[in-house]
Amino acid sequence: MSRCLSIAVSIVLSFSSGAGFASQAEPATLSDAVSWLEGEAHRIIRASRRTMSDGTAAFPPQVGLGYEAFWLRDYEYTLEGAADAYSDRELTDACRLFIRSLRADGAGVDCVKFDGTPIYMPGFGSMGVNPVADGSQFTVAVAWHTYRKTKDIQLLRECIDPLIKAMNAVPRNPATRLVHIKPGEPQDRCSYGFTDTVRKEGDELFCSLLYVQASRQLSDLLVAAGRATEGAEWKTEADRVARSVRRVFWDPQVGLFRAATVRCREHDIWGSAFAVYLGVADREQARAIATYFQKNYAGIVQNGQIRHLPAGVYWEKGCAPDTYQNGGFWATPTGWFVYTLDLVDPALADRTVLDMVKAFQAGGACEWVLKERHQLPNYLASASLPLAGIHAMIERRQSP
Repeated sequence: MSRCLSIAVSIVLSFSSGAGFASQAEPATLSDAVSWLEGEAHRIIRASRRTMSDGTAAFPPQVGLGYEAFWLRDYEYTLEGAADAYSDRELTDACRLFIRSLRADGAGVDCVKFDGTPIYMPGFGSMGVNPVADGSQFTVAVAWHTYRKTKDIQLLRECIDPLIKAMNAVPRNPATRLVHIKPGEPQDRCSYGFTDTVRKEGDELFCSLLYVQASRQLSDLLVAAGRATEGAEWKTEADRVARSVRRVFWDPQVGLFRAATVRCREHDIWGSAFAVYLGVADREQARAIATYFQKNYAGIVQNGQIRHLPAGVYWEKGCAPDTYQNGGFWATPTGWFVYTLDLVDPALADRTVLDMVKAFQAGGACEWVLKERHQLPNYLASASLPLAGIHAMIERRQSP
């Protein structure tokens, strides 16, 4: 994300595929690939561990120097695919850190510096006037994953009301209930962190999907806390927002969701896959998206890693074309992508996973790649998050 563009002392590694990585036996089956990926995710997570000033264990996005803070969304993405890599103490300490870092109005952070300073806007506070639009949702997700693993009822009681306040702080369009970024200058706020260099404006797809997910998770936490009536209200709100997503962003002519309604309305590959993974896309939409992925596979996939936009398309306003979030290929969404593609082409979905793992074995789990360029190896989200979608795909295949 753009943090690595703005950090004064960032380490950016570009190298040809295979440089510096020992040869390993290539996976022959999906099971082989998943087993290797689980081990690699655990290895990278443990290798990234840093200690904050107060003793809290922090897990920045990449192993080594360059990301000198604890990023909320990257950490949450490791919990989705590899929560077992952490001890219960590490999980509860990190959860409390992000809860106490909520701003007075409930807004969630982009990251927290190792000295405990909360940062609400990307680029260490330099991008946008207001807090990033995904911080509250990812804070809820961290608490949900932490409680699911630890069953720490005391922690749940501590965090439940701050989480409600955090969700109420998310900027939304009262007419559509969708997450909203005000158009105009200066920049209101950044959207989803893996597109924080992209100047989306209007109702925004990805953060709205995150709001659906977080509303469901908050509902679960409220029920666990003995507040079932409130839990039901948040579940209803998740359903309302999901219906609005299907109505506002869907383009039936192309078979994909658009990223935003005012600026940067391009068709969103990641967001479309995530909508299917969450069950927000209806059956017809899900099949249309899967078919689009199958028919346009060559232009949106490189070695199992996924472009943000359709082939040859670039953001209306973003970073330089064919770099980073504007043309690079990322493993972060691969799990959602294969979960979707599997609806129409299971063999191609499996091949995507195997290709990604082979690429990781040759050149590392990088932040993003483009042709022979490999950027930031040992990147936690790339190794961890795909596991969530891959496991969900396998479970769906096994269900009656």
